[in-house]
Amino acid sequence: MGKKVAFYTLGCKLNYSETSAIGRQFQNAGFETVDFTAAPDVFVINTCSVTDNADKKCRKVVKEALKQSPNAYITIVGCYAQLKPKEISEIPGVDMVLGAAEKFQIIDHITDLTKKPKAVVYNQPIEFANQFNSSFSIGDRTRTFLKVQDGCDYSCTFCTIPLARGSSRSDTIENIVKQANEIAASGVKEIVLTGVNIGDFGIIDGKRGNRFFELVKELDNVEGIDRIRISSIEPNLLTDEIIEFVATSNRFVPHFHIPLQSGSNKILSLMRRRYRRELYSDRVAKIKSLMPDACIGVDVIVGFPGESREDFIDTYNFLNELNISYLHVFTYSERENTLAATMENTVPGSLRADRSKMLHILSEKKRRAFYESQLNTSATVLFEGDNKDGIMHGFTANYVKVKALYDPLLVNELKRVRLISIAADGEVDIEEESEVFVH
Repeated sequence: MGKKVAFYTLGCKLNYSETSAIGRQFQNAGFETVDFTAAPDVFVINTCSVTDNADKKCRKVVKEALKQSPNAYITIVGCYAQLKPKEISEIPGVDMVLGAAEKFQIIDHITDLTKKPKAVVYNQPIEFANQFNSSFSIGDRTRTFLKVQDGCDYSCTFCTIPLARGSSRSDTIENIVKQANEIAASGVKEIVLTGVNIGDFGIIDGKRGNRFFELVKELDNVEGIDRIRISSIEPNLLTDEIIEFVATSNRFVPHFHIPLQSGSNKILSLMRRRYRRELYSDRVAKIKSLMPDACIGVDVIVGFPGESREDFIDTYNFLNELNISYLHVFTYSERENTLAATMENTVPGSLRADRSKMLHILSEKKRRAFYESQLNTSATVLFEGDNKDGIMHGFTANYVKVKALYDPLLVNELKRVRLISIAADGEVDIEEESEVFVH
């Protein structure tokens, strides 16, 4: 009888695409992929270092895995595994830790599933993680996360990603288009382009061969994919030509997620971000001038060292006045081996929490205002496969979340609807515009 493997992914869309690629390696090696609770022989836990409490989360998942299958072989991969291999190897129950350069050779390393007294660690210095490993997620029929770029050459003072993933490197346009065609053939309607710094796309073997805009133009020609979404792109890399192309594109949707991190130029300088807030507001204005209904999401960090009350108010007012749709709010937390961790004028934890709460409230206000601006308009919704208490959900091209009574015929279908009202849970109620499905 074949061995069973289960996966658990912490962190970003990029991690999900890589977990899926690792899963296909296991399937090719004869393993059956099962749910976390199905007593597998092997657990693979893909970790993240960006969010708080990476250690705590990893320990908890390992503990729960051992409850499900006490003799299972537990392997930890991902960013946290690259940064803290020794720490992870000492978590009770962990059998193997694989760094960034080793995780895609996982099948070669898993030769004996016998649990040993001490975990084995394969973790080379991050300089060895210089190969691009293609990956895309499969399993959700509605959308796929397609990795086009990895690593980062930027040196933001708060970030460990270059330490965890290495330098910027990319897939070839030819290979990405090939994968997009495979995805289209599988029936998936939407591709989300992912990477660490996708606007920096085009570096292969340390040399720039292409630019992100060239990839965008090629992907727009892929038949069978209805929507392509850009997951996140730095404001200094979001060029006029990209914005103008998306505005008239066949497949790229009017949804941009653009990290800001702070609305204070003083703090942006301390963070070593490669733009100032004036450029950011210029990017937002450019998008809205061409795509008035575009959805714009923003990453922002509160409580960075040196952030005074005035700096935070500066950020709050800047965001409040921007024509944006929602925020992803991160409370700053110190990371080892980053310049920010050595900076003076740290912000007390209670103030960080207060500022985070204020921005979360602002985000809800922005999202509601954006949703209200879309009411009484027609939109095409791609419906998900979820069914919770008889309700299913879907998203418009510009990322308005709608709900409807569950209908199996709607799953993974594009349907023209009218946005009617905002429900108590913040989601949008709809009515059918016609019985005609959009193809």
